[in-house]
Amino acid sequence: MAAVQAAELVDVLSNAGPFTVFAPTNAAFAKLPKEAVANLLKPENKAALTSVLTYHVVAGKIDSKTLVGLIKKNGGKYTAKTVQGGEITFTLDGKKVVLTDANGNTSTVTIADVFQKNGVIHVVDTVVMPKM
Repeated sequence: MAAVQAAELVDVLSNAGPFTVFAPTNAAFAKLPKEAVANLLKPENKAALTSVLTYHVVAGKIDSKTLVGLIKKNGGKYTAKTVQGGEITFTLDGKKVVLTDANGNTSTVTIADVFQKNGVIHVVDTVVMPKM
């Protein structure tokens, strides 16, 4: 939440949407080098922080059943454009949804379908990063 506030995205994510947010846990952020997180939170790096955070957001409301259906319908892989402008690829590992970022790093959905009035949140275990 500190990162969302630092990037001044609270109002954006509170809008009508709908949005699908792949929200990293605090433990996911803790996997990043401490200096990298501290650097992103500096006011002069607001654009980079905004880019990272909006990379975790897809326009539209995509619940887990729909997402799994899209993955299966597209031969085991579904790619979505993020609000940031980059793409995230979704695949299945057994029954788990896995995100692959623009750099080839992966993150797994640990909690799906946290419904909000303006969309849905899926909690992920790793921060995904756009090409910078």
